[in-house]
Amino acid sequence: MPAELVIRQGTVVDGSGAPGRLADVAITAGRIEEIGPDLHGRRAIDATGCVVAPGFIDIHTHYDAQVFWDPALRPSSYQGVTTVIAGNCGFTIAPTRPEHHDVIVRTLENVEDMDAASLTEGIVWEFQTHPEYMELVRSRGTQLNFTCYVGHSSVRLYVMGDAAYQRAATPEETDRMCQLVVEAIEAGAAGFSTSFAYTHRGMDGLPVPSRFAARDEVEALFLAAGSTGKGVVLATAGDQCTYADMYDLQPRIGRPVTYPLFALTDGRHQPQLDLHNEAVARGCQVWPQVTPRPLTLQFTMESPFSLNVSPVVAALMAQDRDARITAYLDPEWRARAAADLERQPMRPRWETCEVSESGRHPELEGRRVDAVARERGCDPLDVVCQVAVGDDLATRFRIYIANDEPVSVGELLTHQQVVLGLSDAGAHVSQLCDAPLPTDLLGTWVRDRGILPIEHAVRKLTGEPADIFGFDRRGYLREGYWADVCVFDPATVSPGPMARLRDFPADGERLTAEEPVGIRHVLVNGVPIRLDGVQLPLGTAPPGMRPELH
Repeated sequence: MPAELVIRQGTVVDGSGAPGRLADVAITAGRIEEIGPDLHGRRAIDATGCVVAPGFIDIHTHYDAQVFWDPALRPSSYQGVTTVIAGNCGFTIAPTRPEHHDVIVRTLENVEDMDAASLTEGIVWEFQTHPEYMELVRSRGTQLNFTCYVGHSSVRLYVMGDAAYQRAATPEETDRMCQLVVEAIEAGAAGFSTSFAYTHRGMDGLPVPSRFAARDEVEALFLAAGSTGKGVVLATAGDQCTYADMYDLQPRIGRPVTYPLFALTDGRHQPQLDLHNEAVARGCQVWPQVTPRPLTLQFTMESPFSLNVSPVVAALMAQDRDARITAYLDPEWRARAAADLERQPMRPRWETCEVSESGRHPELEGRRVDAVARERGCDPLDVVCQVAVGDDLATRFRIYIANDEPVSVGELLTHQQVVLGLSDAGAHVSQLCDAPLPTDLLGTWVRDRGILPIEHAVRKLTGEPADIFGFDRRGYLREGYWADVCVFDPATVSPGPMARLRDFPADGERLTAEEPVGIRHVLVNGVPIRLDGVQLPLGTAPPGMRPELH
């Protein structure tokens, strides 16, 4: 009996790291029925000259809110991605109580640079618990497979109320938080996520709730997540949980642990790599997340997210617009802020900061801020503030934060036991768009620079993350597995151009990449969402599911 659909004449790279082979892929009822030569189906999709791979898995997104107004999850669905994991860094929108909706919105506004008006208008608050949130998302439908961590900051707020932003938890509060984490993971959450990074500031520029946790709370929550025997623990290191702590705790947690790792200037990431190498030799299942993309941000002084590493600048987040402009015009404030920025471990690299857009000063567009500062005999922050105020805070600046030295990035991408992540899709949408991570890896780093064989790169985008998270029958092209498939042309694949659109709720804007090159066909659970390079309209029954964990 012929299959429902056959992908014909492509080179099957199955996600295992094995060499590709010329074969057809037959699909019926959303699953792969057979892989082999000369297969027949009622419908055929041509893959001649292309790689037929499992759909890509993006393990580090922030689509928690966007999923309500954009079930297509753009632009990830254009870039060959078929499964996304939201809720990273502890910033989920569930669990929640009605009285905390505004707190969650203001937290996401500051820490993930999401537009507060878009969140307020776009989120459908018909849930309180994390399982209720996941069921609401499932019932509304998604084009991609969607799952989500349960996040520390949201759990704290749910249990402790406003005190989550003020103090450590009591033993009773910690016990209740542990119960919520177990409940969420048992109901299908991807794991537990948290952040202790000093850069993560939420409502009114305060440290996010997870940064008020004491060590006993942190350890209890990690062990509670591990007790389920499912999912992953993600943490961004800080005082409460250092990089060394993650390696020490992972064997007790019993589940994989992951944390963000960027290539930093002057090799400042090397101590983490040395620690990692020693722990891997002991069998630790800790997986630093790495990315091929340079970490760049576009920002305005209306909401200077990239400068919030300074407590002096962060304090302005609680002030209104007029107060911010007053500060920017004050030489004393600028001097204090500039000195404070220089003391921060992630201080701005002004030599990489340029004026991207300026209505009043077009002659400055493309110029580096530090060069302009030298000409004027002032500090780079003076230039940023003066130009921004002259543009009524509409000036766009672009700055490199990390991961922009190709040799160091290449070493990370090929290092032992690291996992691809950090696209941050769904966050910072006015500042960056790193959802094209897969197409950038395959184009720039595999084809152009040759640092990875294509079979290895495909594995890192598919089978490897599926294994780490324990996704049931996903991440591979195998008989009986779900038919999540990306067909791409290895000779041309690339992210394509960026565009700035204003199509989010409340006229919110975003940077996006929805014209990739070389992404020929994409199927989610056997249903095509892209054919012959054209994205298909979102149907009345979107094919996405919640990936099951085993």
